[in-house]
Amino acid sequence: MAEFRIAADIEECRELWTQLMPRDLISDLWAVRECFHKHFQRTPHFIISDDAGVAPSLLPLCRIEESGYYGYFPGETWHEKTWLEQNRVIAAPNVLQALLNQCPSQNYLRYMLPLGIEMPVDEIGYLFEPPRYEYEIENYFQEFSPKSRKRLKKDLAAIEAMGVEYRYNQLSDFEYIADLSVQRFGSDSYFYDNRFRESFRSLMHYLRENEMMRITTVLIGGTPAAVDLGSIYNDTYTLLAGGTDSRYPGVAKLINMHHMKYACERQISSVDFLCGDFSWKKLFHLTPRPLYMMSDLPHVLAECGREKDLA
Repeated sequence: MAEFRIAADIEECRELWTQLMPRDLISDLWAVRECFHKHFQRTPHFIISDDAGVAPSLLPLCRIEESGYYGYFPGETWHEKTWLEQNRVIAAPNVLQALLNQCPSQNYLRYMLPLGIEMPVDEIGYLFEPPRYEYEIENYFQEFSPKSRKRLKKDLAAIEAMGVEYRYNQLSDFEYIADLSVQRFGSDSYFYDNRFRESFRSLMHYLRENEMMRITTVLIGGTPAAVDLGSIYNDTYTLLAGGTDSRYPGVAKLINMHHMKYACERQISSVDFLCGDFSWKKLFHLTPRPLYMMSDLPHVLAECGREKDLA
């Protein structure tokens, strides 16, 4: 029978993560997680099994003190919920349930990749997959009805007629991402919390230093109207954060289409627009990808039950 222990020293946790985690996704990288950890400073609670003859297991948690629960490391909360997506549990099938049983009471693990057990859906992420369209944006447009296709192209042409220019990878444009987001959403913006703002700033610098950064800025009349921070890693273009100026309706649609055209031109396999219930994602015929959750918090379980009843 496997025996489990807890690692709380951050250096040991770093070692375990880099030893056991795959590096398929941008969120798999320890350095990305560390960008958030150094600003949130949660206490790690990594559950591991390293018995001789048993495949190593890892469930990387941390204590989220102000909310009173354990979440997935590094515990970068926004509105009391963690933000980083596609979280993993590393365990052989015959050890998985025993590992999960070690999870402390009062836990809330979000945005989990499938584990091979039944879990409620947390949220739906959305992908654009250029190979489906032979890397031709016009082939993608064929997914729209003729009327919708005509309306979309008309909307894009209208905003472009305002005098659109693009610039890329200007670090100072990060401030527009944060400021535009706060101006538009107030306390509902990720960037309203200075820990988040500085975590993303650290992430931006890490991506730049490792040649994975792509900042896209839409200028209208020389003024930034939309700015997105993205990463290109392992043939996936991930849009991580962005801000738009509410004075320019339709600019969000324009910049998102720009990302999709870019991915086709570069023959990138996937564009990840992440989770978030934004109506444009469905309207743009993106591919849905569910992510899952585990929790023993009564209010979370009650909400899952209500959503299931409504399904």
